[in-house]
Amino acid sequence: MKSNFIRCGVIGWCWELVYTSLHTLTSPNFDHKLMGKTSLFMFPIYGSAALLKPVAKIVKKKPFWVRGSVYTCLIYGTEYVTGKYLKKHDVCPWDYSDAKLNVDGVIRLDYAPGWFLLGLIYEKVLS
Repeated sequence: MKSNFIRCGVIGWCWELVYTSLHTLTSPNFDHKLMGKTSLFMFPIYGSAALLKPVAKIVKKKPFWVRGSVYTCLIYGTEYVTGKYLKKHDVCPWDYSDAKLNVDGVIRLDYAPGWFLLGLIYEKVLS
């Protein structure tokens, strides 16, 4: 479990760095350096994806779109709970309040495809 936690944490961190780097390509403040960013708080949040392993065993024979949808829901649940907790303590590294498809400023529904894909990546790593 410990090694899965570390693997999921590192994969999540890398995922976030790549995503935030590429996001600068479409931002009004385009940065040719493609600098990504993350937070130390994100490591345990991404690492908690190790808890997907029992779920992956349960849904392993389902079509990929069902498995990915299950992981997306679980990732959103984790993002919501941790985001609300971190906001309560004024240390949340993300704020989606200005996004059109946000839920309480801690979830962006338009990120679903990314969470879907990340969930399937976690499934591969945890199997």
